[in-house]
Amino acid sequence: MKKIKEIKRWIAGAMVMSTVVVFQGCKIDIPLQDRYTEEAVWNDPKSAELYVSGLYAEFKKFQFGLFPNLGYDNATDALSDIMKYTATTAGNGTVNILVSNANQFNAGSVGLNYWGAGYERIRRVNEFLHGLETKSTLSDEQKLTYEAEARFIRGYVYFWLTRIHGSVIIYENLEQYATKDRPRSSEDDCWNYIAQDFAFAAEHLDKANLPGKATKGAAYGMLARTWLYAASIAENDRKRFNDDPLTGIPQEKATAYYRNAMDAANTVVALANEGLYDLDANFASIFTNKNTKEAIFKVDFSAPLIRHQYDLGFAPPGDAPGNTLVYGVPTAELVDEFEMADGTKFSWSNPTHNADPYENREPRFYATVLYHGANWKGRTLNLAESNSEGFIKYGSMGDPKRTVTGYYAKKMLDPQNTDFVVNGSTQSWIELRYAEVLLILAEAQAGANQLTDAVSNINKLRGVRGLPDAYANTKSAVMALVEHERMVELAFEGHRFWDLRRWRKAHTILNGVQFTGHKYTGFNYEVVPADNTDRSFTGALYYLPIPEAEVQRNNALDQIKGW
Repeated sequence: MKKIKEIKRWIAGAMVMSTVVVFQGCKIDIPLQDRYTEEAVWNDPKSAELYVSGLYAEFKKFQFGLFPNLGYDNATDALSDIMKYTATTAGNGTVNILVSNANQFNAGSVGLNYWGAGYERIRRVNEFLHGLETKSTLSDEQKLTYEAEARFIRGYVYFWLTRIHGSVIIYENLEQYATKDRPRSSEDDCWNYIAQDFAFAAEHLDKANLPGKATKGAAYGMLARTWLYAASIAENDRKRFNDDPLTGIPQEKATAYYRNAMDAANTVVALANEGLYDLDANFASIFTNKNTKEAIFKVDFSAPLIRHQYDLGFAPPGDAPGNTLVYGVPTAELVDEFEMADGTKFSWSNPTHNADPYENREPRFYATVLYHGANWKGRTLNLAESNSEGFIKYGSMGDPKRTVTGYYAKKMLDPQNTDFVVNGSTQSWIELRYAEVLLILAEAQAGANQLTDAVSNINKLRGVRGLPDAYANTKSAVMALVEHERMVELAFEGHRFWDLRRWRKAHTILNGVQFTGHKYTGFNYEVVPADNTDRSFTGALYYLPIPEAEVQRNNALDQIKGW
């Protein structure tokens, strides 16, 4: 009996190492209990489905404007002019440290570091594609669908890497990993490679909306976004900020790339005309309505197992006294950008506007910002300095958990969630929505000098948002409309910082300035600084360095010039 028990223990230990155990002349096949073998994955559609579903986890790394190594929602918008993080301490105040000193970005500490995580995901995708090609017994139709999904995810990862660094390493297949040392590709080649992945996905994915899945519309939308980035860099960079031979895109390619963006965006519009997508007349509900037709690609959550903490991070203190974190708040620069309801520009110099600055503003303002006197969850917000959820001077406390601008972010908060401390939050993160596609289309049309069409698409959006038509007949004026609409329409959706970079405007808008807030004094509103030092953005930050450790490991990888 004792000998039999010892044999059983030996078998149990051996199961961790192998599926085959041999003893006393016998061979016993024992299936692994804690993992799938490759054969099981590629012979069973359910296993392959689990594999590709796991790859979609990459989108959660950027949900709600998160950036992986910063670790806080809306972090990239807090690098721009529309949101101010409230803390001065490292951690939730790291973004303030970064924006105050461009020297915080260097090869030893990249600041925005996605290189390792991004290439790990690319490796997993390429392993999946290799197995799909060489080991799978799935049908050809199934293979094409899984390849399309995997390449959609790979395109998204490369989009982020190229967005950050410009020139990166391209791994097309698993065989290329046999060579340890690989060089960077040109920025132009990188954007074209990303476009190839999204174009393949667009060709082979279903157009019907499937929860948590890439679709034809999502792939065409991401393809349009990709070509817009390439076109705007070709038009605006012109090698003014970096003389690395691999960064930048020839200016003469801008028009062709704008047209590529138009073609992809128009395909999404055609799908919308079939009833798949539409602008939502209720702007505020877009971000809490899981069935909104504006969502083209989104990450869903469901209680109790799959939740997030967005409300905890951004709700005003009165929602859960002593618990809310108030990571970031809107700047006065964003608030002042929202128009009056009649479409005129808001101005503190206008006596009527000044007397009651939050009356008769456009609908998007009331859906995006919480201000002094706003009604929220059954109370009227008192944001005077003396109130427990009112204004506090930036820098007077390391982590004040209160507004330092006189405003709170309302967009994407769930007004029905009154116990988010315990229950968490479940509103969806919309990675791509139809409004963005229309703005991509309008910008691409402006870039290709189709100005009338561009203004028409801007006014299509404005009309559904309750605003009158805007007018412009020069390229610069149309682009000013595009830039304004992207700033207010897409606020807190993670676009602003990257828009300023691709337009090559960050070194002027985000440099040598301090952003502001509005403090209610009891009688009027006083402009107050939301920064205690000037912002710092140099031209070098248009192409962030590759982490030094990666350059040291790869003998063919040279650092981006200037770093």
